[in-house]
Amino acid sequence: MKTVVVYASKYGSTKGIAEFIAEKLRQQGTQADAQEVSQVHNLEDYDAFVIGSAVYMAHWLKEATEFVMRNRAVLASHPVWLFSSGPLGTETTDAQGRDVLVTAEPKEIGEFKVAINPRDHQVFFGGLDASKLTFGHRMVRKMPAARTLFPEGDFRNWNDIDAWAISIALAL
Repeated sequence: MKTVVVYASKYGSTKGIAEFIAEKLRQQGTQADAQEVSQVHNLEDYDAFVIGSAVYMAHWLKEATEFVMRNRAVLASHPVWLFSSGPLGTETTDAQGRDVLVTAEPKEIGEFKVAINPRDHQVFFGGLDASKLTFGHRMVRKMPAARTLFPEGDFRNWNDIDAWAISIALAL
């Protein structure tokens, strides 16, 4: 079964997750490639899709959302898994005691569930390398509150991502 892991990544953390998932699928015997959303043109070449996006301000990146909605007819007729990369830090619960990965679900996911009926959606912690930020984002990050809200570091849980990728391979 030929699978493509499609991603939209702003600074590389989500790309890393997509490449990791594609590699895990290959290790499990599934033909898989990781491609940026702008590079995927012939969806008919694939039997299954894993689609992921970085999340900013509770939303998927525009290009990822547009990819899903533009291709919803094809995606709805194939196995699809979705992932989101976004929360930063080591705290697993918010101030109200809620699971951060649950509360970080992007606003588009509900619409995607109706439009393409994905098999699953997972939110993974992301990473932030301040040296890769645009000038404007570096300026915002100089504010103490922004550094607290957006800590620098790699918070991706590779064990969780590995387990999820293997579950996809087993389903395929």
